Amino acid sequence: QVQLVESGGGLVQPGGSLRLSCAASGFTNYATAWFRQAPGKEREGVSCISESADITLYEDSLKDRFTISRDNAKNTVFLQMNSLKPEDTAVYYCAASLYGLGDRALSADEYDYWGQGTQVTVSS
Repeated sequence: QVQLVESGGGLVQPGGSLRLSCAASGFTNYATAWFRQAPGKEREGVSCISESADITLYEDSLKDRFTISRDNAKNTVFLQMNSLKPEDTAVYYCAASLYGLGDRALSADEYDYWGQGTQVTVSS
């Protein structure tokens, strides 16, 4: 059974850091992305990483603060988030693609499997 499980969310003060994890089971080493959805807003792509980690992409406004990585031995993808801002508050989802990173790698339509999400709240 294919499953993605996110963890690592929580409440953090502005300027703080969090590291999200996305653990996969039932398949190995698929291209994976992080998305986020804030209340009342559409889901947006945050970052993605290829199966071998040779390609990483970021939403332009986040690339200086967020870093995506993966440990294929543990079948886990990470999202390190630094200098967090209140506007980063959202539910963060990881998603996996059966077909690798396509031309629209930060589009939700490109992904076949989704986790349940983890809440990130940035507030003082």
